[in-house]
Amino acid sequence: MVEDELALFDKSINEFWNKFKSTVSDTSCQMVGLRDTYKDSIKAFAEKLAVKLKEEERMVEMFLEYQNQICRQNKLTQEKKENVLKLIAEVKDKKQDLDALTADIQDLKEEYARKRETISTANKAKEERLKRLQKSADLYTGRVGLEIRKIYGDKLQFLFTNIDPKHPESLFMFSLSLNEARDYEVSDSAPHFECLAEFQENVRKTNNFLAFLANVWKAFTAIVYN
Repeated sequence: MVEDELALFDKSINEFWNKFKSTVSDTSCQMVGLRDTYKDSIKAFAEKLAVKLKEEERMVEMFLEYQNQICRQNKLTQEKKENVLKLIAEVKDKKQDLDALTADIQDLKEEYARKRETISTANKAKEERLKRLQKSADLYTGRVGLEIRKIYGDKLQFLFTNIDPKHPESLFMFSLSLNEARDYEVSDSAPHFECLAEFQENVRKTNNFLAFLANVWKAFTAIVYN
């Protein structure tokens, strides 16, 4: 009985040992397979990670380049904006200068028109006065040998003859013009007589040119007889 039990125990031990060895052998194979699979997975993951890192590096580089482009564009935009503002300011200044120049030109035109009108009016008045002078002188031409000549500076020269009975052809003369105030200006009397200034003042006050001519003729006659 003991021998049978020992044989059975020995058999059981052998079976357990065989199963244990079989189990350990299978586990070792599985561990080796898992290790190889793990290595392959790690290698694949590392490769994918390397590719991903390179892609991310490229993305970072692209982002930095994009930022640099944006900075350059912003700088160019700011410079263009400043140039535009400067041009606008210059245009405004030039427009103000142009407006001022236009206003000055308009003022000059208006002033020129006023002066031209004033000159035209003065010339008309001068012509009318000279016509009256000529008309008044014509009355004396036949009677006292009066001749009127237009000389330099818009002056009229009055020449009398037939004053000196002994020398009827002797000339007695004076010049007449209009000054800036449109008043009579008598000058160049030959022969000279003292009351010429008085006669000039009277004709300015009365505007009676016939009386003025008569007074001048009388003064010349008085010189002859005195």
